[in-house]
Amino acid sequence: MAYQTAFTAPHFKAAEVGQAILDQGGTASEAMVAAAAMIAVQYPHMNSIGGDSFWLVSKVAEAPYTIDGCGAAARGIELESFCQQYQQIPDAGGGAAITMAGTISAWQKALQKDATDISLNTLLKPAINAAAEGIDVTESLVAASEKTLPRLASLKHFAEIYLKQGQPLQVGDRITNQALANTLQWLADNGLDDFYRGKLARSMTQDLEAAGSPLRLADFLQHQAQVLEPLTVNTLKAQLFNFGAPTQGVASLLILAIYDRLADQASNELDHMHLLVEATKQAFILRDQWVCDEAYLQQPLQDLLSDEVIQGCVNNVSLTQAKPWPHVAEPGDTIWMGATDQYGTMVSFIQSIYWEFGSGVFLPNSGVLWNVRGKSFSLDSKHHNVLAGGKKPFHTLNPAYAELTDGRRMVYGTMGGEGQPQTQACLFSRAIYQGDDLASAIAKPRWLLGRTWGDESHSLRLEKSLYEQSQTELEARGHELACVSDNNELMGHAGAVILNTEGLATAATDPRSDGQCTLGNKNEN
Repeated sequence: MAYQTAFTAPHFKAAEVGQAILDQGGTASEAMVAAAAMIAVQYPHMNSIGGDSFWLVSKVAEAPYTIDGCGAAARGIELESFCQQYQQIPDAGGGAAITMAGTISAWQKALQKDATDISLNTLLKPAINAAAEGIDVTESLVAASEKTLPRLASLKHFAEIYLKQGQPLQVGDRITNQALANTLQWLADNGLDDFYRGKLARSMTQDLEAAGSPLRLADFLQHQAQVLEPLTVNTLKAQLFNFGAPTQGVASLLILAIYDRLADQASNELDHMHLLVEATKQAFILRDQWVCDEAYLQQPLQDLLSDEVIQGCVNNVSLTQAKPWPHVAEPGDTIWMGATDQYGTMVSFIQSIYWEFGSGVFLPNSGVLWNVRGKSFSLDSKHHNVLAGGKKPFHTLNPAYAELTDGRRMVYGTMGGEGQPQTQACLFSRAIYQGDDLASAIAKPRWLLGRTWGDESHSLRLEKSLYEQSQTELEARGHELACVSDNNELMGHAGAVILNTEGLATAATDPRSDGQCTLGNKNEN
């Protein structure tokens, strides 16, 4: 069968680059690497090659597989001495740059698994040119610049690139990063492995150590991406797949599995939203109890997707009464992208540096902005996510994929920390249970449960038009509500691609982003 190609990304230039590779006959993985490099340049506040990535790949008539591009904590870290130096894990500077960057290793693994003869130079050239020539500052980048000023303004190398005379960026400004252009060109010429085991690794080690990071060359040398099996659960509508530890993929699957058993109770949009919110609470309770580095798990996460566990959660949900919710949410700024190629292979991909601009540690010789993923560790020695050398941190990142009972296949996802499982559930249920077209399922007003970074409320936040429609009834059911503006970036940058049984693709992206979705021609080769 011939398959139509498609790409969706939260920045239009990444979508264009990805689609161009698909149009050349490239695989979805090759297209994703090209787009991942481009969006790392265009959206430096949300992702970087100094961060992590996770892949979920589905080839026709084969079992889906995942690629874990998660970096572990510096192997030299000892909890007691770290706690003597810091009362809490820092949110900026060298003390915050404590985990390896895994995304480049995942790109490398993805290309090893599925690639044509398109050169690495071809894949990375658009990003190289963009970094050298400069990017236009978007409203999203401005908002992040304003928000992070108190946290990051004192970091000299960061301020030289990502501030304007010590002040936040403004729309219309232009950012160039020649050092990053040189780094991407070096990788194109010398191979992606140089990031961990070559001249580039040695350069980054020196800059990290100078910034006060505990990461050393041994951490680079020992890092490898892993190919793994995804978690999965069956519902009436689909077999759902998502990423296992150390991500919250199990929570995304649980929300939809719980809702699947409650969906017939939803007679209107308000019921639908209430039930998904209550399913989210049940899923997050289990997630917070169990999810950590796979090597430290007390039981396999697949066990949490058993009929017994799901039904136990269902029994705790009431259609008429909301459960109280004091949970403190994990923030996160991320990008999700999806693709399908002429071979019918679909990729769900997510890449992040956690908080906006990560740790703010900018490596001057390589132009790499380092992540702050270590912030999700605990310093409580009894906590399952306690900081330890060589341990992977808990991740909010989770790429989703579904095989629908009608034969269609779907990749979908979003940025947004703890909003990711909620937005995934919202767009999937609207499109698959309620029959909304894909664009509407993503664009319509959304909600977000839980406190995020900088907020004091644990409330259920609704975009304005949804708040005005639903406030009275939701408050009557016991929800504590807050209103935010429509088309609010807080609700994430969602996207999806669906491939039907005839090989035709449908794609959508989020109006809350600077994104775009593209469709190629269906080649009858």
